[in-house]
Amino acid sequence: MATSAAAASSLSLLFSHPHSRHSSAHRRPAPGGPHLRLPARASRARCASSDAPATATKHRRPAEENIREEAARLRGPAQGFSAWYEPFPPAPGGDPNERYSLDDVVYRSSSGGLLDVRHDMEALARYPGSYWRDLFDSRVGRTAWPYGSGVWSKKEFVLPEIDSDHIVSLFEGNSNLFWAERLGREHLGGMNDLWVKHCGISHTGSFKDLGMTVLVSQVNRLRRAPLSRPIAGVGCASTGDTSAALSAYCAAAGIPAIVFLPADRISLQQLIQPIANGATVLSLDTDFDGCMRLIREVTAELPIYLANSLNSLRLEGQKTAAIEILQQFNWQVPDWVIVPGGNLGNIYAFYKGFEMCRVLGLVDRLPRLVCAQAANANPLYRYYKSGWTEFQPQVAETTFASAIQIGDPVSVDRAVVALKATDGIVEEATEEELMDATALADRTGMFACPHTGVALAALFKLRDQRIIGPNDRTVVVSTAHGLKFTQSKIDYHDKKIQGMLCQYANPPINVKADFASVMDVLQKNLNGKI
Repeated sequence: MATSAAAASSLSLLFSHPHSRHSSAHRRPAPGGPHLRLPARASRARCASSDAPATATKHRRPAEENIREEAARLRGPAQGFSAWYEPFPPAPGGDPNERYSLDDVVYRSSSGGLLDVRHDMEALARYPGSYWRDLFDSRVGRTAWPYGSGVWSKKEFVLPEIDSDHIVSLFEGNSNLFWAERLGREHLGGMNDLWVKHCGISHTGSFKDLGMTVLVSQVNRLRRAPLSRPIAGVGCASTGDTSAALSAYCAAAGIPAIVFLPADRISLQQLIQPIANGATVLSLDTDFDGCMRLIREVTAELPIYLANSLNSLRLEGQKTAAIEILQQFNWQVPDWVIVPGGNLGNIYAFYKGFEMCRVLGLVDRLPRLVCAQAANANPLYRYYKSGWTEFQPQVAETTFASAIQIGDPVSVDRAVVALKATDGIVEEATEEELMDATALADRTGMFACPHTGVALAALFKLRDQRIIGPNDRTVVVSTAHGLKFTQSKIDYHDKKIQGMLCQYANPPINVKADFASVMDVLQKNLNGKI
């Protein structure tokens, strides 16, 4: 069940705020000027008929003005919110005042540890949780730049100081929260509140868009006046989805993208995306961890900005998926959220989004988090099973969940913080378990990717162990679109996966082209119902 955050976390400032969504008493003026408020009531106009009732209309922007220009014209005064980098976690005996501007090109602290984006929570806390809930709700489904994006509709919680003109957005986010009614009812012991957050229904087909819009927007800011930093391009190592997102957003901004991919280890659908978007694609004879080592060496020598999750900017965009889940549940907190884990930044991003909302009074508790790993690439699961006593990187074995085929995750320390703060769990799934879970989910109306299959397999196990109850509101995070991984589905339904039963395979039936043969097959397969 959802757990209260009794102890202060690394994000908590223990503020206390009014929680009523509808109360507007003593509300402070909206930050950032009129462009952050709901539009003022427009003048009335009448229909052609003189008898038609008066109706409220809103003035359209001038025809020669685009939405970015409109946003610049309506720009209000500075909001007074800010964010910066701090070491994560603070190094023992380190400088307690160590921090860096988001305009600095820096990926590590002075001690060599990770960095984290921290917000001026005192400034944000000047407004009650009810204010933020109403503001974010008012932006959903709009085309006003940049708030039509599910990420930038929460701009104050993401990159509060960036100028809207520097933002590179494809109106990502706002993804479907799918009620998995039949899967829960028929295959998970009557679960009646099971949901799948389809983050893969996005521009490039994965949740990576949420973080990449933030990172590429900041690079765009750095490259343009007045900063005019000499950044030649943006580079990443990738198992597929990161490269697709980076390439698309860089193409939209006109910024060169450089991609390091492990040869023959990603799907063709993933490979063609950066190629089509004009990125420089290097196919390297190594695994993801080898690609990651090389891109770090290259970005240390050349003016290429590093786009991997070592860079904590991306997590600021990814955390908005957690806020979006709360928003879609009318600001009610689910009991469980299950997230596939590879490089482990996303589990921390979800925690960060939930915790920020708790601290600022948008909600009053946290969900329990589950990180689901493929058994062939499960260093966090092993760490968890050791009682968090010893982390051992591994050489990841091949898995159908190729995007999380990572044996030495960058964000392991972040993941541990998230799981400890939420009384979280780590579970694993074998190749057969994840493929069966994917196929079973598909039979109830989904078209899941293998990584979603890992999370679903973890759910099946936790239900069998009675850890997750039948009435627990549970959200499974789907990180990519199934259309990116069709070959794994083809192999499963053709029963061509060695050593796997493929018990839910549904191969096509070869039938003679005559009426009697067709009717015979239909009678058998429809159990005599026709």
